[in-house]
Amino acid sequence: MTPTSARHWLIWDGACDLCAWSIAWVRKHDRYAAFQAVPFQSLPPELQAQVDPDSFSRGAHVITADGRVLRAGRAALFILEQLGYRWVARILSLPPFVWLVELGYAIVARNRRRLSRWLRLGETHCPR
Repeated sequence: MTPTSARHWLIWDGACDLCAWSIAWVRKHDRYAAFQAVPFQSLPPELQAQVDPDSFSRGAHVITADGRVLRAGRAALFILEQLGYRWVARILSLPPFVWLVELGYAIVARNRRRLSRWLRLGETHCPR
């Protein structure tokens, strides 16, 4: 990846400690500031129209610089690719791996509050 002025929007659940921990990881590895991370609770109105509001609570979304909307596992794979883990993302994007990524993402997303408690992720571990 090379430096670019185009940024992708990374939309996440600001009330989720596991999500906040994940966003902190993305920010740490985002050398070229490719992502503008924003909780869906604070999403600018012009972006709200691009995504079904009911889907925000079910998974992270990426609105790419060219306007594509990616959700859940596919958004995670896009993030990995943009952060320099291209070969991992490309392999995991192939069937049957992509199906497993989506299934794994759905399981984690459905249980994210429980996982946050089990992993003891709280305000001290999850900079927002």
